[in-house]
Amino acid sequence: MKRLILVLIGCFLATGALAETRGFQLSLTPDLAIHSKTTQVEGATLGLWSENPQNAFALGIVNGSTGSSSGLSLGFGNYAENYKGAQLALINYAKGEFRGLQWGAFNYAAKLHGLQFGFVNYAESSDKGVQIGFINIMNQTKNWFSGLPDELTPAMVFVNWRL
Repeated sequence: MKRLILVLIGCFLATGALAETRGFQLSLTPDLAIHSKTTQVEGATLGLWSENPQNAFALGIVNGSTGSSSGLSLGFGNYAENYKGAQLALINYAKGEFRGLQWGAFNYAAKLHGLQFGFVNYAESSDKGVQIGFINIMNQTKNWFSGLPDELTPAMVFVNWRL
């Protein structure tokens, strides 16, 4: 009897996990959407303001990605916890690790592994990152020009890197 109960609980949990993945999300806000903001989206999201864990194409005014997400986010503002792919907006923000391309007026990544292209680019740390823009800041780099060719400076106009 105990085994039967454990098997039923396992089946219930497994089907619940499968039910939390969707191919499409449509939202006005994270709380006014077709699916809850905890639902994994594997496909496309469209909305004024969306926020889901996703491996998707996101098109909206504000695109939010929670957890470890990936894809292409296109809007006026993009924010993510950890993201792999491309963020294209006026403002791009990655709270954790970012791998890929950030293209916008202001780009921020806590940990950059990729390219930031914009007016102001800021990375707290970087394994391998390149910044192209008017103001480029890599906080992890502490010395000016002493780490060439692997790193340039803590802040630089036009281009900065850490390889």
